[in-house]
Formats: sequence, structure tokens, C-alpha cells
Amino acid sequence: MTALIEARGLTRILPAVVPVTLVADISLAIGEREFVAITGPSGSGKSSLLYLLGLLDRPSGGSLAVMGRDTTAMDEAAQAELRLAAIGFVFQFHFLLPEFTVRENVEIPMRKLGRLPPAEMRDRSTGLLEALGLAGHLDKRPDQLSGGQRQRVAVARALANDPPLVLADEPTGSLDSKSSEQVFAILDDLVTKRGKTVVAVTHDLDMAARMSRRIHLVDGRLVSDEAQPRSPV
Repeated sequence: MTALIEARGLTRILPAVVPVTLVADISLAIGEREFVAITGPSGSGKSSLLYLLGLLDRPSGGSLAVMGRDTTAMDEAAQAELRLAAIGFVFQFHFLLPEFTVRENVEIPMRKLGRLPPAEMRDRSTGLLEALGLAGHLDKRPDQLSGGQRQRVAVARALANDPPLVLADEPTGSLDSKSSEQVFAILDDLVTKRGKTVVAVTHDLDMAARMSRRIHLVDGRLVSDEAQPRSPV
């Protein structure tokens, strides 16, 4: 297994009069084409771990390698470039920018990375949105879309720079059951058809059961990390 992410002793402590441990001494490796659920009770450190794995937060201790590169000593600029190139993010709330069109929102990560000319960015954003069933909505604003449609735009934006790794934080948490199923099917397709690795924090145990691996946290500690048979999508 080629490790896209390798964490050793990863720890995150919030400094305070009484320090708060969010993540405690977690070691794990996540490889190519994995579909991983991170589960646990509220306050167990699920999102905190995801933010550390996605370089959105810095650990207080331990080390983290992404795509074989040790990120521990990287400065902010180097981490930002690696994050843009290697990791796509989908959050519970889509965080689309309301002043931009759907297509413009998808182009934002490409503009930040700066590797494609404008015409190619436009073609790529159009292709991603069409593949996700949004061909008729390219020039709409986010507030003109349903919740499920907005989350599909967020998935397209996560794929803008063709990252090998997609991290999702409660991606179906704010959706109805039909939209949740659509978004889950898209995440599943990213693994089975596009060869991506998807790591998703979820409180939905039915969703977690249909993923190929489950990492379970309690009080910031990893208590189980198990492969599991895939249930039908």
C-alpha cells in the first residue's frame, strides 16, 4: 500500500489554564483508493484529526507526511501549496462564495494554484460540474441551488486541482436523505471510478458501514482501525 498520509504520534493540545487535548498520540497510514470513515461520539476529536491530516491545523506533537513529504517543518506557504495540489475538501456546509457563479467557485482552487491558463480552468470546471449533473447551473449563484446541488458544487471544487486525496467533514450532515444518498454515491465513485482516496468524518453509522475502513475515536484517541466489507451503495 502506498501511503498518501502517514501520521506518527499525532497530537493536538489547545493551550489554556487547563490544556485541552483534542487528538492524542494517533499513528496511522492511509493509502491509495481507500474509502475511510472517521467515527466517534461528539467531542471525540474527529474533525480535529481531519484538519490535522488536511494541513488545516498544526499538531502540537508527532509527525505527518503527505504524499511522502514530511510536513512537520514546512512553513505556511509550503503547506498551502501542498494542500492545494494534493488535497480537496468537502465540508458539512458548502462554504461557496455567494458573489461568484457556480463555475467561478469551482475555478477558485485552480486560480490559487496557478498551473492552468484561464481557458483550461474554464473547460475543467465545466467538465466537473457536468459530470456531477449540474450542466444547467453553471452560471447560477449558489443561493439559486438546492442544498444537495450546492454540496455537489463543493465536491467539484474539491476536485478542481485533481488531488489524489479528498477529505470530507460530515459531508451529508446538513442534507435530507435523498441528497445524502446522492452525495455518498458521488464520494463512492471518486474511489471506485476515479481512483481517489476519500476520508470522511461522519456520525452516520449506515454511511460508515458502507465504506472500506473505519477509524473510531474516543476522547481524542484511536480505539479501533479496521477494514470492513463494503455494503452495496
